[in-house]
Amino acid sequence: MFVIREIPIKKGENVLINIVSLGHSGEGVGRYQDFTVFIPYALPGEQVKAKIHEVKKTYARGRLISVIKPSPERIEPVCSLYHRCGGCQLQHMSYEAQLIAKRQQVVDAVTRIGKITDAVIKPTIGAENPWYYRNKMQFPVGMVNQEIAIGCYEQGTHAIVDTEHCYIQHDSNNVIAQQVRVTLTELNISTYDEKTGQGVVRHVLGRVGTASGEVMVVLVTATDSLPHKQEVISRLRNQIPGLVSIIQNVNPKNTNVIMGNRTITLWGKDTITDALGAFQFHISARSFFQVNTLQAKVLYDQAVVYAGLTGQETVIDAYCGTGTITLFLAQKAKNVFGIEIVEPAIEDANRNAARNGVKNAEFIVGDAVQVMPDLYEKGLRPEVIVVDPPRAGCERVVLETFVNMHPERIVYVSCNPASLARDLAILAEYGYKTVEIQPVDMFPQTFHVECCVWLKRKHSP
Repeated sequence: MFVIREIPIKKGENVLINIVSLGHSGEGVGRYQDFTVFIPYALPGEQVKAKIHEVKKTYARGRLISVIKPSPERIEPVCSLYHRCGGCQLQHMSYEAQLIAKRQQVVDAVTRIGKITDAVIKPTIGAENPWYYRNKMQFPVGMVNQEIAIGCYEQGTHAIVDTEHCYIQHDSNNVIAQQVRVTLTELNISTYDEKTGQGVVRHVLGRVGTASGEVMVVLVTATDSLPHKQEVISRLRNQIPGLVSIIQNVNPKNTNVIMGNRTITLWGKDTITDALGAFQFHISARSFFQVNTLQAKVLYDQAVVYAGLTGQETVIDAYCGTGTITLFLAQKAKNVFGIEIVEPAIEDANRNAARNGVKNAEFIVGDAVQVMPDLYEKGLRPEVIVVDPPRAGCERVVLETFVNMHPERIVYVSCNPASLARDLAILAEYGYKTVEIQPVDMFPQTFHVECCVWLKRKHSP
């Protein structure tokens, strides 16, 4: 006889919880009378006191009140805004412990979701400096207590946490936020109110070339005109070292999407430059470029290693974006074909290849599910397929398309262990064994982890 279990916990109740692991969003996961409770800012091995604020049928959520028994890995966050701001989730955890926890996140997903127990999952490759790594900033702009605020949203809300200094942003991005705040205030330029749809400036973006030192400022406005435009340009030029580009992006829509379709160069260049390994990239206001330049090179180098290239292979790079991984692969392959459904990204990819003198990479606009069978019918036989999909991973039909081309190896780059594990299980059904997984910490102080995976075909078709 099936018995409905009584939930042993109530909303508003204060309870002692033993934390056993970290959740996929970096929160502590504990058990109370064998009932799961999620507690942000709690660490494995700790006993904490928490106030329950949400109760569901299978779990509850609580707010940390105090730590009764602290973990030896608990440290004091460097940022005074840490417990309000939604930008970081793991500043209260030592960096060494963060790396271990991120590997465990991958292990848990691959074994529980993917049912894969025999793959080698290597220690997470950490950043040389886990601070000040973000080359791209995109902060909302608004009014808080009748003053202009620029910063991240408070966790789970659209309330802006005014941020004077972000410890994971490049220093130049912090300067941009400070100077834009001062400029808007002194020139009395209004900020956008998403509730009323009134006001001018809605976001400020900063982009920094880590190798070049070049800096771009992007002001996203709800209006076509920018009040005091020339004075804004003059002030920013005088106050921001390395500034080579000031851009206005117009987004009049009532939407959570940050950027609109119109981009205007107010002063300077249309792009900044940066380097990844041996390659130079021109980055526009709307270009995709990995936000952690140094760790991106680590990740792409690993993809090349797992591809096992000797110079004789044909490689397909599905979801190639602006062609960054494609160019890395082209250094060691005979030919590389990059496929991407977003046409502007392919335009950027072609420009990147031309600027770097890469002649053995071809970029194709289209859906990989349609493009790859067509290439196969034309006689293309890739030895290696590389895929770096969106966070949701690949649809089964996409994985089937890969398998139908019979590559000897598949290299899967992922930013989401859960969708990765699901896709590895599907590929296992089709005869591809997960050999090795290398986690890479692209986003220190957050719960995110990137992975590079080597799969090999078990037998010939």
